[in-house]
Amino acid sequence: MTLHRRMVVVLALLASSGLHSAARAQGNSDSTGKATKPGISDSTGKATKPVISDSTGKTTKPASPAPDPKPAPAAQAAPAPTYSFAAWVFGNYSWQTDSATKSTNGGESKDKFDIQRAYLTFQGSVGNRTSFRVTTDIKQNANGAVYNGWFVRLKYGYLQYNFIQSAASSSGLNAWARIGMLHTVLIDHEETFWLRYLAQTAPERVGFFSSSDLGASTLWTLPNHLGEVYFTITNGNGYENPEADKFKDFGLRLSLTPFGNRPAAGPSGPVGAVTGAGATAGSTRPLFSTFTISPWYYAGQKASKFLVTDSITDGLKRNRYGVFVGLKDPRLTAAAEWGESVDESETGTIATRNVVSATGRLYDGFVIVRPTLWRDPARKNHNIGFVGRFDQFKPNTDNDAYQNFYIAGLFWEPTPKAAVAFDYQHQESKNYGSAAPPTQDLWYVHWTVTF
Repeated sequence: MTLHRRMVVVLALLASSGLHSAARAQGNSDSTGKATKPGISDSTGKATKPVISDSTGKTTKPASPAPDPKPAPAAQAAPAPTYSFAAWVFGNYSWQTDSATKSTNGGESKDKFDIQRAYLTFQGSVGNRTSFRVTTDIKQNANGAVYNGWFVRLKYGYLQYNFIQSAASSSGLNAWARIGMLHTVLIDHEETFWLRYLAQTAPERVGFFSSSDLGASTLWTLPNHLGEVYFTITNGNGYENPEADKFKDFGLRLSLTPFGNRPAAGPSGPVGAVTGAGATAGSTRPLFSTFTISPWYYAGQKASKFLVTDSITDGLKRNRYGVFVGLKDPRLTAAAEWGESVDESETGTIATRNVVSATGRLYDGFVIVRPTLWRDPARKNHNIGFVGRFDQFKPNTDNDAYQNFYIAGLFWEPTPKAAVAFDYQHQESKNYGSAAPPTQDLWYVHWTVTF
């Protein structure tokens, strides 16, 4: 073989060896010419998976490559605290003309300017689902031995946690719990219908219970705007008095709004529809969408007057129950209520102790009409309205004595946050005999502002 031929053979062998190494590095081809995964060929020529021998000579599977680590999820930032301030102030000018007043004032009527209440509210959120409220109440100390001016006291002060929050917002099931000085079972609910700056609600005025007390509460709003359930456990003495015994009072209210989920109508909706919360811009709600029926029950006890001297530990009943029915539409607000109170008391000494029970009965109702809103439901300023109310309270159903209370008047609302009312209020007592409370006749100019 010549030198030239020998060089050709060597170059061919080197080229063949390089191609074989490249094929092993990139993958083998099957019989069809397609590339296969790298590996070792068996007796048939097919590629097999690579194997590794351990120290004993046995083959083991190669370790799988470690997966790429996933990045840790970013921590969700806690909501920033928010705070707000609001105020509600109302007062009056009164002129008292009844004969009992004149008899103690030289035959003349009495008149005065007065500030009834000034509520200052501080509230806000302090984290996810957690909030607070503090409301101070400024009023005149009419019974002070030293100071009869205005003083500040606490009306509300509580911590709130929303333990159920529906994804559907107000149309789903929601619930919160509060602890501190909070709303009692009924009065705040009834004040959302009534014009509080004119007078207290009937249950508070006749002494059923206070509007605020120390304790704990929870409120559950029902899905589809069907109402709410409110439960309270409180000291029972109200926000003006400290706890005096071991007993606690329980309250439960169920407020049903069967038409609360009716859809809003367009601007040319039915007569009696008004713009309302949850309605779209330019839409109106049906008149009866706020119709509410609220049965409620309050069970309480108070200590015996012989607790300390004779260790009488049984409590005396202090129960209340009733039904409130109302319609809360800006154009027409109306309500009626029935309630009863059961109070036990003691007579005699410890040797002759006798527990007696008295059942009181309350009927009341009121109507508030704004004629300017019947004509223009979207009107915001300079609305004029009329108000009328009647209460009848019988302190003991075993007796014939009862009291009537009337309110009649008109009001002007220059803005949604201010109002001036001109009203007459009359209280009379029937069948009391010589112990009858005096008749009262009062003419008022009431005013209120919120901001």
